[in-house]
Amino acid sequence: MIVSRRHFLQKTLYTGLLIGSSLSVSLNVARADKNKPYHYTLTLEPADFPLIPGTTTPGLGFNGQYPVTPIKAKQGQQLTIRVINKLNQPTTVHWHGIRLPIAMDGVPFLSQKPIMPGETFVYQFTPPDAGTFWFHPHVNSVEQLGRGLVGLLIVEEADSDSFSPAQYAADIPLMLKNWHLNKDGSFKPLMKLRNAARMGTSGRHQTVNGIAKPVIEVPANGWVRLRFANVDNTLVYRLKIKDHPAYIISIDANPLDQPRPLDSYSIGVGMRVDIAIKTPQAGSEIVIETLIGKRKHQELLRLKTLDMPSTAAVSAGPPLPSKNPLSEPDLSSAEVKRFVFEWEGAITPADGEGNTTPKFWAINRIPWAGMSAGQIPEPLAELSLGKSYIFDLKNNTPHRHPIHIHGIMFKVLRSNQKKIEPFFTDTVLMEKNERVQIAFVADNPGRWMYHCHVIEHMKTGLMGYIRIS
Repeated sequence: MIVSRRHFLQKTLYTGLLIGSSLSVSLNVARADKNKPYHYTLTLEPADFPLIPGTTTPGLGFNGQYPVTPIKAKQGQQLTIRVINKLNQPTTVHWHGIRLPIAMDGVPFLSQKPIMPGETFVYQFTPPDAGTFWFHPHVNSVEQLGRGLVGLLIVEEADSDSFSPAQYAADIPLMLKNWHLNKDGSFKPLMKLRNAARMGTSGRHQTVNGIAKPVIEVPANGWVRLRFANVDNTLVYRLKIKDHPAYIISIDANPLDQPRPLDSYSIGVGMRVDIAIKTPQAGSEIVIETLIGKRKHQELLRLKTLDMPSTAAVSAGPPLPSKNPLSEPDLSSAEVKRFVFEWEGAITPADGEGNTTPKFWAINRIPWAGMSAGQIPEPLAELSLGKSYIFDLKNNTPHRHPIHIHGIMFKVLRSNQKKIEPFFTDTVLMEKNERVQIAFVADNPGRWMYHCHVIEHMKTGLMGYIRIS
């Protein structure tokens, strides 16, 4: 099954109507069909995107599109994705947040050979967890992600008497991405070294599912699940819903014990959050914003309620998905590992050909040096399979860092800056000078990347890996 924009428009009821400068759309995650195998084909190739009305942007797309239709899978059922590289450079695909075998993780040299131009690679794994995930290359990430190679992977919950996805009248994927564009649709520089040494090079053209300030049609008088995913290279979004109650039901694919009322929620690069809203009567609009600084509000999108047929029963509170099957770490016996994220603040001298490799960041005083087939750096930590660990993380920088670990879900225990209700996640957003403790069971063997997900930080030193064996 090739996931294309045309298929997206057909299968998700994606329709367009210009309203002023916005586009009114209706889109929905289709239910997984348990009677069909979950087989997909993704082709990575150059493509032109109509991001700014009246212009085209020379991007890179999955199946030549942005946005690509979300890949739909079912918890506990095998998923197969055939990846074809039609780029003029190597690539891979990493399945962010999925607990899978190391050979399927999509990190060049560490877990697989790069997929060279013209080559095909088949990823096959069985998602043990349900929720909102995403995928992207782990090669030349500044360019490949910055030009559009990002997509959503939605794993539907296994059949259960306690929860069904059909309890939501609509299930809406929302990819947040800010593009580095000139007015004519061409790309500005995706990375500037002076910005890489700070918070990263941010774009100026904000989109949700490839559209600036869309108006999304939703059923009136029902519960709606909004799946927000930050697929940007740099930005932190602080989500807020104006003048309407909403509830956080899941953080990074992990359902909460109880729905949490939403005031505002910061979602760093790579992070996801599922928010439930009970929509008002038809003809209403709900504005969803991101907060910039302490006072500035920027509209991301609007929900417009319509009379639509729905079979979903309307409960008093938001339907809450079942927990994923995660191992609870034994804190009494857990071994503590300490990691300090720091500003390295140097640029290496030029080599014999005049090339420089900037290194601004370090983990435990070690900046990531890169790797190749014959040169894999030592891991930041060696972990024993089945053992519980506490990672003590200290951000000794004046910048925020979304810290992501591949292959596992960890539990955020505490912070020295804010009150934490412990929760499982795969990415934790660390504030400047913050200290956080996380814990997990090392139950997935392999060499797992461990890095800041601000792409420019990752590419300039703030990356390493842990080995579970």
